[in-house]
Amino acid sequence: MIKRKLLMVERIMYVDSTTPLNAVFTAKIKGELSEAQIHTALVKIQKKHALLRATIDNSNEKQPLFVEQKNIDSIPLRIIERKTDQDWLTESEKEWYRLFVEKNKPLAQLVWLKSDCVSEILWVMPHCICDGTTIANLMREFLCLLDDPSLSLETYKPYQSIHEFLPVEYSSKNKKFKAEFYLGLARLFFLIKRCSKKKASDANYALHWKLDLQTTNQIIKKCKTNGISVHTFICAVFMQAFQQIQGKSAKGKVISPVDIRHFIPEIKEDHVFAFAPTVELTLKSGSLLENAKRIKQDLLHKINKMNVRELLWVGEQMHPIVQKMIAILRSAPGGHDITLSNMGKLNIPDNFKNFELETLYSPTVAFPWLNPNTLIVSTFKNQMDFILMSNADFLTKDQAIAIKDQATQLLNEPL
Repeated sequence: MIKRKLLMVERIMYVDSTTPLNAVFTAKIKGELSEAQIHTALVKIQKKHALLRATIDNSNEKQPLFVEQKNIDSIPLRIIERKTDQDWLTESEKEWYRLFVEKNKPLAQLVWLKSDCVSEILWVMPHCICDGTTIANLMREFLCLLDDPSLSLETYKPYQSIHEFLPVEYSSKNKKFKAEFYLGLARLFFLIKRCSKKKASDANYALHWKLDLQTTNQIIKKCKTNGISVHTFICAVFMQAFQQIQGKSAKGKVISPVDIRHFIPEIKEDHVFAFAPTVELTLKSGSLLENAKRIKQDLLHKINKMNVRELLWVGEQMHPIVQKMIAILRSAPGGHDITLSNMGKLNIPDNFKNFELETLYSPTVAFPWLNPNTLIVSTFKNQMDFILMSNADFLTKDQAIAIKDQATQLLNEPL
């Protein structure tokens, strides 16, 4: 049974009991779906993942807990009549503001946009229990069970403490002294750092676009020919697009999350987990190709230096100041243009017996930070899919469209 405090990084994504911060991931399906089979699939998924049988106990606001419930309700299914191809985005935006606070309701919800021959399925989860890999895996499990209800899912034991991922030396006296030193430095930093009175509003929005097969293949070929990765190319493109549209106001920096599973193999691809360590990348003078090459080298260097187990441990020393961290995020514009998450080629089959998976849309999320600029990119059926999200009070929708158009132009230009 799970009964553990939220990790520091989970607490940041949890924010508080009155602030929603959800991720929404959508699949478009052609074919007839059965409500009974949907419920059967959800029961098996909930049985596999212990966190989907847990709620958040916020009775002590300074230390919220995940608590597994013995008789928790099934994952809810909300069914809506599907009318247009854009309904999925409208419903995604509604689900951004769902609060998962009901006493016996799980930390997940499924939305079914239903018509006679086309459906969209939306997975909705609070970001404090899922990263991109988690929500993509849940979609994969769901689709496979929908296609074959007899499929069995192997359960796994959820971790109860961060120390399960740490070597024994992290309990030594030297480490305890180091922890106190780090916390002292952090307290000093946040004592100096002032929170502004400006706060993010609820004026969040998302722009969505998808590249066709030919354009996607041209980008992949172009990157391969020039010895750069698609991810670093996209980073360079969007930083340059911000610079060209915003001029001196652009920061020339991007924050890039990295899948923690690359560093801690005990956390499997099919495990529910929320923390993604990040790397900051910088745009410098020079051509787009020169910047993409520099960013690739910088990214590899920073990833190779990254000690993720240490980051997890350091984070756990910061619980006394986590509310200050959240306050800064909600009131400071940050020193970056955008957080850019490239999920790459999604590990989800594109061929099912009983229905056609037409496409997958990159996940959406509305951060309550003062700087909520986020780009999520994924690839399915060899087509790149983009979601650009922000808040109209921080980045107007017209500016975001201009940045999107500029970036699309740069993606298509020869290097």
